[in-house]
Amino acid sequence: MDGSLASVEIDGMAYVSRVGLFGIGLDAYWPQFPGLEQRLREYTAKVAERLSGMQVEVINLGLIDTPERAVDAGHRFRREDVDLIFLYVTTYALSSTVLPVVRRAKVPVIVLNLAPAAAIDYESFNRLGDRTRMTGEWLAFCQACPVPEIASVFQRCRIPFHQVTGMLEGDSEAWAEIADWTAAARVASVMEHNRLGVMGHYYGGMLDIYSDLTQHCATFGGHIEIVEVDELAALRAEVSESETAARVEEFREIFDVQADCAAEELERAARTSVALDRLVERHALGSLAYFYSGTGANEDAISSIILGNSLLTARGIPVAGELEIKNAQAMKILDAFGAGGSFTEYYAMDFNDDVVLMGHDGPAHIAIGEGKTKVRPLSVYHGKVGRGLSVEMTVRHGPVTLLSVVQTAEGRLKLLVAEGESVPGPILEIGNTNSRYRFSGGARSFVTAWNSHGPAHHCAVGVGRVADRVKKLGAILGMEVLSV
Repeated sequence: MDGSLASVEIDGMAYVSRVGLFGIGLDAYWPQFPGLEQRLREYTAKVAERLSGMQVEVINLGLIDTPERAVDAGHRFRREDVDLIFLYVTTYALSSTVLPVVRRAKVPVIVLNLAPAAAIDYESFNRLGDRTRMTGEWLAFCQACPVPEIASVFQRCRIPFHQVTGMLEGDSEAWAEIADWTAAARVASVMEHNRLGVMGHYYGGMLDIYSDLTQHCATFGGHIEIVEVDELAALRAEVSESETAARVEEFREIFDVQADCAAEELERAARTSVALDRLVERHALGSLAYFYSGTGANEDAISSIILGNSLLTARGIPVAGELEIKNAQAMKILDAFGAGGSFTEYYAMDFNDDVVLMGHDGPAHIAIGEGKTKVRPLSVYHGKVGRGLSVEMTVRHGPVTLLSVVQTAEGRLKLLVAEGESVPGPILEIGNTNSRYRFSGGARSFVTAWNSHGPAHHCAVGVGRVADRVKKLGAILGMEVLSV
């Protein structure tokens, strides 16, 4: 990924994820050890430089070395609306230079315990001769010293905190973890500003997908916009013949349209796709959950919606069928992490090959497909009204992450995540998404463990391994995260 800032645009205003950074030191040291303060400020600047390449805006307050400056820093972070604070421990510092910053800002804090090198050069150090110079040199490596003090104060003040322990330079493990935290902060900001459209009604009797919309707003932030199928049908009626023809050509470029797809069905889907784009633009939607059992113009719109919804999903506006709001959130999270996020469920188990077949009817995240997504005609949508065109796609072979937003018996939301691998092999060529997934503990063990946490039968699947980032997102949002 490039280093450009990731932002969400709402009503013409861009919201950039901001992270705060401050180093800590002790002002009593500066006159005692010449050069130490400047050295620690340079270390802090290096951290700021590395963070700025992680698609976030960095609010760097430099070195905070007195309680008075700590109070000012807390106010500054609050004014700057930071999503996360990195506390870089440069040397021993009083916890009174930390607590006012974090208390006032009231956002998650990550303690960076990063030494400037793997170890002190003991031989050179001991040859310095001057014990004052030696102490100053040691203090430049004294990052670990105040971390227990800070942890004690945070614990007693009930302030959640997280730690990254390692080295400032040449430590890929530590910096990968820091990158995970910035990615999680970005996704939390995306969810905070997302507008989720809800169109239609639940699939009657599918009790597991019913969800508390207020709880979603309380957990993820964002706004839930109720939109009408009638509005989509009305927009569809306004689409011109030239717009329809242009969208059909776009379909043929993007999809592998099978020869048995009738021209009138492609035109029907194209008209709906153009209308969907207008609906999304009108309501500034960042995701959508839908389902409808209608007649007339409404049935015509809903039964021709799959190709248009697949295009929306591929461009970062994930669409979940069966009004699965929890899964629209899971898809948005995976997409915001850059992993995609396609709608899926168990299809079958293959005990011969020890894989789980998973897929779904309706839209797919075609940007994470293995090759071009096929378009096939269906004479019936199983369990749903109408007929028309559908998509058949296998998720790109390689590592994958599954994510479910789970509603608990207590009414809270939690995250359930697992990593596996999309593997080649035969699929069901029925005009649905369909992939074969292998898990490290085996298909039987995975299915049993996943089900034990009470998820809905839907989940989202994305490419790559992002479970660690999901766990950090949960920490930022205050959500329980379970890993299978």
